[in-house]
Amino acid sequence: MKKITESDFKITSKINIKDLPTALDLGADEKAVEKALKKTRKKLAEIQNTMYAHDKYAVLICIQGMDTAGKDSMIREVFKSFNVRGVEVHSFKVPTDLELSHDYLWRHYIALPQRGKFGVFNRTHYENVLVTRVHPGYIMAENIPGVDSVDDIDDAFWDKRFEQINNFEKHVAENGTIIFKFFLNLSKDEQKYRLLRRLNKQEKNWKFSSGDLKERKLWDKYQECYEDVLNRSSKAHAPWYNIPADDKPTARYIVAKIMYDVLSQYTDIVEPELDEETKANLDLYKAQLEGE
Repeated sequence: MKKITESDFKITSKINIKDLPTALDLGADEKAVEKALKKTRKKLAEIQNTMYAHDKYAVLICIQGMDTAGKDSMIREVFKSFNVRGVEVHSFKVPTDLELSHDYLWRHYIALPQRGKFGVFNRTHYENVLVTRVHPGYIMAENIPGVDSVDDIDDAFWDKRFEQINNFEKHVAENGTIIFKFFLNLSKDEQKYRLLRRLNKQEKNWKFSSGDLKERKLWDKYQECYEDVLNRSSKAHAPWYNIPADDKPTARYIVAKIMYDVLSQYTDIVEPELDEETKANLDLYKAQLEGE
């Protein structure tokens, strides 16, 4: 099976989204890829257990992608071996009235993982420079001072919003959160196949919405916005990774492997040592229990 490293997928310079691959041949069949994923996610779970005891770092995983890119199944399969106490998933949908009564980052800030845990954002704060950029009318629901009409949402508005998002990530990274941002890069042909599958398989019908087809017509606009996101917000402390997503098992393995490669570099993540008194009395404690 082809060897991969996290640097193979990291966005480190300006990109043209059309040049980014949506498929990758690992030189292995599906069973071999799934076996590699299983092995990697178990090792990730071991790291998480150590992180939980260490209690100094948190991990934030941001997953973005077009409809049908495989976000839900990605989360299910990559974190399957985790202790449930170690990972929290937040799926961000249309903002509620409560969320709209705060600034747009509030609901993401309060969902950040605590130290020792993994937090997964299924769709993320980047929806605020993706969906709202394709549909700027949505911004009006945020009731922002100085934004009285869609005409007020100009380039300077988006520049400021990117600056705010970058500052948000820099702040949490500097305070102990390790950030991964995964763009599940799906081809338009594969999306068509997956949408048709939802229509053709009765058990998948519930996943289909006519709104999916309306958004598909805006494919080029979304691609333009994603390209801007990747170019303006992939930073050393919060990098974006392009994940070829046309094959789900391959995409899942790549994501797990990237996280494992990066987290393995944190040599300071270790289980805490027992205090001297407890260490000195371990035999005594064992004798007490064995003597019951």
